Amino acid sequence: MKLGELKPAAGSVKKKKRIGRGNASGWGRNAGRGEKGYGSRTGSKSAGLFEGGQMPLHRRLPKRGFNNHFRKEYEILNLRDLGRIEAAVIDAVALVEAGLVNKADSLIKVLGDGEIDRAVEITVDAFSKSAEEKITAAGGKVTRR
Repeated sequence: MKLGELKPAAGSVKKKKRIGRGNASGWGRNAGRGEKGYGSRTGSKSAGLFEGGQMPLHRRLPKRGFNNHFRKEYEILNLRDLGRIEAAVIDAVALVEAGLVNKADSLIKVLGDGEIDRAVEITVDAFSKSAEEKITAAGGKVTRR
């Protein structure tokens, strides 16, 4: 076998469909664009959701529920997780460094699940009532940023 004798497997290579090259090709005259109309003209572009004048799917389907655009998403943190941090002053940057929170500029809320046995000063966006009570009972201080 020589390099010049190599051929692709049978049926793996198809010839390019040459549109608009005469009636004998099967794609002459209107070149598969149909008769008149916007789509038959040169330079016509169709929107991705356009269905040829039929009511588009995104308008046929029922819309359900309510989507609140003003919703605040908090990153949740429990008191038992704060035990991993040795610092006396805990803020968003310290929480990111400890790997408890993803981003320092996200909203952070401390919940009261677990116990805290030392006095810490915590500065985050929100606290549950039980978390606030447990932190102050341990001699700590809570501050909202």
